Amino acid sequence: MTTDEERNKRFRAALERLAPGKHVLDIGTGQDILWARESVQAGARQVTAIEVIEDTFRQAAANLPSYELQDRVTLLLGESTGLEFAPHAEVCVAEIIGSLASAEGAAAVLTDARRRHLAQDGVVVPHRAVTLASAGCLSGILGEQHVAFSAESIPYLQSIFNWATAPFDVRLRIENASPDALVSDSAAIESLDFNGTLHTEQQTTTRLTIQRPGRIDGVLTWLQLWCLPDEDPLDALRMKTNWASIYFPLFQTPVPVEPGDTLDLTFGSTLSADGVHPDYQVSATLRTADGHAHRGSLESPHRGGPFRAQPAYRLLFPAA
Repeated sequence: MTTDEERNKRFRAALERLAPGKHVLDIGTGQDILWARESVQAGARQVTAIEVIEDTFRQAAANLPSYELQDRVTLLLGESTGLEFAPHAEVCVAEIIGSLASAEGAAAVLTDARRRHLAQDGVVVPHRAVTLASAGCLSGILGEQHVAFSAESIPYLQSIFNWATAPFDVRLRIENASPDALVSDSAAIESLDFNGTLHTEQQTTTRLTIQRPGRIDGVLTWLQLWCLPDEDPLDALRMKTNWASIYFPLFQTPVPVEPGDTLDLTFGSTLSADGVHPDYQVSATLRTADGHAHRGSLESPHRGGPFRAQPAYRLLFPAA
């Protein structure tokens, strides 16, 4: 993500406005301690940088002297939800936004940070994140590509299965999805207001309207992000960024649709057993002009879950 300039310019602009003279908390600082460094460059008087992954923390600690910031940056190892430090920070910057806005636990982590680590008038960067959804068909979204995992993702996929102790239907991350493959309008299905009312669990029901003929077997979701309230948002579907789109297959077979058909979509997130990362529940009813109602649903927990439950997953994981 260090090379993601579409994202970085927004975070940098927010820190240039908010960090001067302030104590900044950097959650998930990474080995390059990027936002800690940018905060100091913007004029922060002190930065507390937290990293939970031990190997990454060690690398960050090894890198810190080369930046000559030892007197301005304090590195802490652990989860921000389990650490204590003083004094309270006045600005919090957090690189924990997923391709689904809440997927990396931002709602729970930043709710805790606002309660325990930030001054009463403290502010969070980013300011707001929204997950949008639109209807489409996986084959159309992939274009000429086969339904398959990329070669470089296989070792990571195996590590996820080892962590979960069994294979399961992972979330389908699609890079460079084309907006032209979508057949409906779009709508927000979750909203995280980091400087407002922030919910760790939520459920949203919305209606998508089909705008052009095509087929539907699921919904594509993507991120919009504001680092400052008065800026144009980053749109991960339409801009070059390392955030990808996430596809949720919902129907057993693609359903032909015409303009004016409707898809009632319910998207829910509940905290998983770890109290930080969300489990997702997605359900939909597609009503077509011929009077039929087509229903589909998907459970997408943080850890484990069903395996080969949808045709897309049966293509990805053929039976032995």
